[in-house]
Amino acid sequence: MFKQIPESVEAEKAVLGAILIAPDCINKIINVLEPKDFYRTAHRLIFTTLIALENEHVKIDYLTLVDRLDKTKKLEKVGGIAFITSLTNIVPSVSNVMEYVKIVKEKSIRRNIIFAAESISALAYEANYDLPETIDKVESMLLSVTSIKDEKGSNIGNVAMEALASIEAIYENKGEFIGLSTGFEDLDNVLLGLKKTDFIILAARPSMGKTAFALNIASFLVLKKNIPVAFFSLEMSSVQLMYRLYASCALITTEQLSRGDLSEKELAEIVDCSEKIASSPFTINDEVNLNILEIRSKVRKLKKEKNIELLIIDYIQLIQGTKKDSRYQEISEISRALKLLAKELDITIIAISQLSRNVENRQVKKPILSDLKESGSLEQDADIVMFLYREDYYNPGTERKNITDVIIAKNRNGKVDTVPIFFHKDLLRFDTLIK
Repeated sequence: MFKQIPESVEAEKAVLGAILIAPDCINKIINVLEPKDFYRTAHRLIFTTLIALENEHVKIDYLTLVDRLDKTKKLEKVGGIAFITSLTNIVPSVSNVMEYVKIVKEKSIRRNIIFAAESISALAYEANYDLPETIDKVESMLLSVTSIKDEKGSNIGNVAMEALASIEAIYENKGEFIGLSTGFEDLDNVLLGLKKTDFIILAARPSMGKTAFALNIASFLVLKKNIPVAFFSLEMSSVQLMYRLYASCALITTEQLSRGDLSEKELAEIVDCSEKIASSPFTINDEVNLNILEIRSKVRKLKKEKNIELLIIDYIQLIQGTKKDSRYQEISEISRALKLLAKELDITIIAISQLSRNVENRQVKKPILSDLKESGSLEQDADIVMFLYREDYYNPGTERKNITDVIIAKNRNGKVDTVPIFFHKDLLRFDTLIK
């Protein structure tokens, strides 16, 4: 049985006619509609021309539209002068133009769903892709259809206003920062918060406290700020991570927890911490051997269901890529995919990374950007690169015992600096250094 493609030619004409009658309404319309949302080719050409006139600051009316269409050899393609004249005569009410816009947009989305369904069906029969890659492509198609949002890049005016609004928010909140807090005041003052779409590399040699530091940030956000966070642990089990969280939260050493050497008061503290964590917006995934496509799929679902704002991955070298030519290419692919995922979902991503053994062969052990393991693209793709370094690990006689330097080696939108913080090794807990 034949089914009619979703469209509303009359609503499309009403939108175009309303712009000719009240040109100022185009600024609201282009925040919602694109030329491709119009079903008829003639309507797409007219809307594209109207946008061009607006962007060039040419006053929109019947004459300027006809003139531009004529000069670009499109006038006859859209139906000639008679069709342009008819547009203003079919507008029921200019004040209802946004209702007509909604109708056009709804029909466009329905058509896109149909086209996506056809593409998904064809993809399911395609044998050239393995199953995870097929699922990833399907999810991308569905996401592009279901994500109804303003097209920020379609109009420079929208981008300018968004940037201005950000600056005004910063101005009105002097002394504060726009972004997620790490829980460490001195570090926040340098980074000005963890920004949405930021891809952050947190790297260090073994035993520096990478996982503990990331967990400290996560627990602060979920317990103190009630901000949804997801932690993908490809190395430790979820139970091992919970032991670390309990130690940090209840201020009880990991050795006590492992031995069960607890007083009734300490056990009560752990129960209290457990209840707080259980009711918090914290998600832990400890599946092993995940590839980048599977991670991307799971994170998209978490964003949709729990609206996570921060994703932490421990650690990036344990993620499997799809390019098998070399490990260097795999890490490059994974790094780029995580940066794009942060932008796609409008979240912050912290990826823990190992450092090359070259650090151990140098006299000066402080890590530098070239120490990032297996791929230079980690440095290139990251907005921020942070290293953890403890002098007392290499020099037990130092006066800087239990002090960890957070070395901000790259900061795309800010300054580089070193922030010292205190590390309670037995508690796997970091704190702002008392000055």
